[in-house]
Amino acid sequence: MGQYRTVSGDTWDLIAYKVYPKHGRERLMSALIGANPQHINTVIFPAGITLSIPEPDIPTPRTLPPWIGE
Repeated sequence: MGQYRTVSGDTWDLIAYKVYPKHGRERLMSALIGANPQHINTVIFPAGITLSIPEPDIPTPRTLPPWIGE
């Protein structure tokens, strides 16, 4: 689990966009909120708040596309 220090004006979706550039970006906002319940009611962050950044839970496909086996 990593950490992120907020910049004045950050929002949950903007933070997710910044910290998960390869993993769905703002769609992982709920993971951020779940890892930081003490800030659940914050909409717009002031500068200097340290948030925990969980590793993204990206599901692994159970089947491979047909062209992989060729």
